Amino acid sequence: MDLHVRLDGRGDLSGQLYRQVRAAILAGRLPAGQPLPPSRELAGDLGIARNTVSMAYDRLAAEGFLTARPGVGTFVADDLAQDGPSGDDDDQVALAPRAVWAGLPEATDLASADAEYDFRPGVPDATLFPYATWRRVTARQLRASAVGTGAHIASAGHPPLRAAIARHVAVARGVPASADDVIVTSGSQQAVDLLTRVLLAPGDVVAVEDPGYPLPRRMLTSSGFTVVPVPVDADGLVVGSLPDTARLVYVTPSHQFPLGPSMSLGRRLALLEWARRTGALIVEDDYDSEFRFAGRPFEPLAGLGAPGHVAYVGSFSKTLLPTLRLGFVVAPRSLRDAMHKAKQLLDWHTAVPAQAALAELIDDGLFARHLKAMRRVYARRHHLVTSLLRRDFAGLLEPVPSLVGLHVTALLTDPSADDVEVAARARSAGVEVLPLSPLAMTHPVQGLALGYGAIADDRIAAGLARLRESLP
Repeated sequence: MDLHVRLDGRGDLSGQLYRQVRAAILAGRLPAGQPLPPSRELAGDLGIARNTVSMAYDRLAAEGFLTARPGVGTFVADDLAQDGPSGDDDDQVALAPRAVWAGLPEATDLASADAEYDFRPGVPDATLFPYATWRRVTARQLRASAVGTGAHIASAGHPPLRAAIARHVAVARGVPASADDVIVTSGSQQAVDLLTRVLLAPGDVVAVEDPGYPLPRRMLTSSGFTVVPVPVDADGLVVGSLPDTARLVYVTPSHQFPLGPSMSLGRRLALLEWARRTGALIVEDDYDSEFRFAGRPFEPLAGLGAPGHVAYVGSFSKTLLPTLRLGFVVAPRSLRDAMHKAKQLLDWHTAVPAQAALAELIDDGLFARHLKAMRRVYARRHHLVTSLLRRDFAGLLEPVPSLVGLHVTALLTDPSADDVEVAARARSAGVEVLPLSPLAMTHPVQGLALGYGAIADDRIAAGLARLRESLP
């Protein structure tokens, strides 16, 4: 290992080395059992005599801090009481984050829930991911011939993936796009962040659905924008409630999160007209519309017109795996160059081997085949969940009609019921569901969102029966 030591001047070099190694051991930076560099090697690194290092090591060994193992090396003693790195240094205490961060919830652990019955919305079935295929295509992209020089690529993304995404959204969703319009991101959240970075200034007004997806809303709040909640009804976002001062509106028109309705055509056209009139940007998050189980697909806003006012955002978190952190945005051309610059400033680019593997998956038709298989699985689970809700929860929960996505929303029929308390009782009984009221700013509803991506078919009935017992 490399050992950082700072020697000042030429006086008492052995003593300086002794004190710094001793301090590192006591603070836990050099943990018990950690090998130290050989004296000859450390002396060469520091430009001092080997005897100087040996004297420091011998002193530390005599005091019990080090143990010498002949023929093996010198190690930190195993029986030391170490404090470990402290987080209470004066320098750290003096610094404080902006006040806005104190008002945001704790960072969410996105690992698998511990619940026996996992009905979290938006979580795909990881057991059905094509691991063997992914390993094969990823292995090809990690060969030296594929990696090349290892230099950074264009910040907008791996060109073959940008072209593959453009073809995919044009054919599957009717979104007109060329490869130049696509920017590959580390998930949809980064796509929204990039759009706001290049378009908005602190204090600008942005509108969000209420109730709605909380993470973009919190990101917008933390960035210093004025976030205005806009109500949602059975036809989607209530366009008439949008403030004309808003410079951006974030919407989920194909499958409103969390309530579930699809935005009606009239509302879509009205929203596009509002954006044209006010000069605002519509951020269309099409997060799970690939999973439609009946009826004609709804036309995305990006395919209905006003191309300079719509940014189409998507990701592969639901269709493949959230852990891949692969997303994209079809950006208005007027913002494209600025977004390339912003992406490079943030993280240079998204991981290239994963991008190249996904491009191969799409181009070879393997992604479409996987989607088709998953659509059948989720359609079956959707039918099972909605059927059991109607049969066993009559008078308690009213399902919101929806034929798309990875979750079903059901409203509590008892006006005095508290969805947070219901969800807490369900969690105690081993059932994980999402209450709706915490997702609202000023237009709360009482209900539950039940996902069916992470729970197997043969566990749905038992899980819902357990949920039924948690209702008042």
